[in-house]
Amino acid sequence: MGEDGSPKYHQANPETISEDALQKDRDFRKKLNRDAREVVSKSIHKGVKLIVHRPDYGLENQQEYANLSKELMPIVREIARKTLPLLEHDISSEFARNHYYGSKFQADSVAYRDFRYFSKKRPPSESPSLVAGLRVDESASMSAFGRLEAAKRAVIAVYEFCQICDIPIMVYGDTADVSKLEQMSIFAYTDYDKPDSNDRFRLMGIRGRSNNRDGMALRIIADRLTVSSQQTKLLISISDGQPKAMDDYTGSYAVEDMQQTIAEYERKGITFLAAAIGQDKDVISHIYGKERFLDITNLKEFPAKLVRIIARYL
Repeated sequence: MGEDGSPKYHQANPETISEDALQKDRDFRKKLNRDAREVVSKSIHKGVKLIVHRPDYGLENQQEYANLSKELMPIVREIARKTLPLLEHDISSEFARNHYYGSKFQADSVAYRDFRYFSKKRPPSESPSLVAGLRVDESASMSAFGRLEAAKRAVIAVYEFCQICDIPIMVYGDTADVSKLEQMSIFAYTDYDKPDSNDRFRLMGIRGRSNNRDGMALRIIADRLTVSSQQTKLLISISDGQPKAMDDYTGSYAVEDMQQTIAEYERKGITFLAAAIGQDKDVISHIYGKERFLDITNLKEFPAKLVRIIARYL
């Protein structure tokens, strides 16, 4: 038992991973690196040295997950319990809701103020579907004022909600300027192309590290989402500050890159949302636009609020 009376876990007989499974992990990591470098090769980030990591996990991660998730799971299950019947109804419905235009006006949608006030006839081949991507800013400032734990709780809540509702989910973290040989670091904690029940423990590797090159991270994650077959592609960025990386990725230069990236991938069907949990909320709102901005004032309410937002897009 720990000092506070909580149980401490010790794995007596760790499972051995086959060489074939290890090779598949290595091949998947290589593919992520190859794809990410290809995506940025025609952008302003083409000269930035990039490494995509597939983080491992240990007993400490499992214990941290157990501690953080025990209070969250009843809330997540309750939201999922209310969502699943609506999802089943939506699948069987002859009309698809939440469209910007259509033949049928949905008065109850006006409260959301996102202009998705209409429904339209769904072709026989079309089914409502969602893929969700979470981008977590792992800049050093995330370690302050409880932001890191709030981010971890939020990604746990979203991940578990997506598991219950069978929604493909990817959670990527990023930081910049770890070293001269690694100017951009991407951490693929969960990826819908290679789901693993142990991914929930990998999420506990999220931490504050160095600088942040937001536009590059958004481009890589958004491009991953564009190739998915789901109808709605949602990318939520969790960040506490404005972009800043060496040598000159800051100010108007970085803001313009982010806004151009958002505009480019919105044309490709990506829906962006920005959850601001730090002191630069006004700047983040300006970068993303008020229609994409989520002001997270109360960090304790953040996980449930984020899950409910994702449920809205089902």
